[in-house]
Amino acid sequence: MGLRSVLLRTSDHSFAAVTEIAVAEISAHQVTETFQRWPRLGAAVLWAASRDEAMVVEHLVNLGRRDALQRTAHLLVELGLRLEFVGLGTASGFTCPLNQYLLADALGLTAIHVNRVLRALRERNLVTVRGGEVVFHDLAGVRALSDYYGGYLDQIDESEH
Repeated sequence: MGLRSVLLRTSDHSFAAVTEIAVAEISAHQVTETFQRWPRLGAAVLWAASRDEAMVVEHLVNLGRRDALQRTAHLLVELGLRLEFVGLGTASGFTCPLNQYLLADALGLTAIHVNRVLRALRERNLVTVRGGEVVFHDLAGVRALSDYYGGYLDQIDESEH
């Protein structure tokens, strides 16, 4: 799945859906033909792929330079902004189907550690994650804690948040 697996012979990673998804098979020939026919669409896909690469780089920084508390706060802020951008969240929170095991996997932590970190975030009155909902009590505080700079998302004016 993904553009790289269309353009390369094999995929170098796997996917698992945590919600219902729809998948369509598209050949490399169809992709090339579509981009020739609609170059602006090709440019948009290139932009999206570049943004995805920037997010991967930011996630590497997250793993290597931030402690568990900062890392978790950063991920929650990023998810919130990305969901807000597509109309599925607000500055006050969002629905999140990720359980502590999935969050742990994404953060390079154990589920027990994620549980402790989420409790610490809640006790600091910054954010609560419970029952599939993320509620920001102090978004500015969460951003400051995580040293969040979302310029890599290239989607909104950061001064709005």
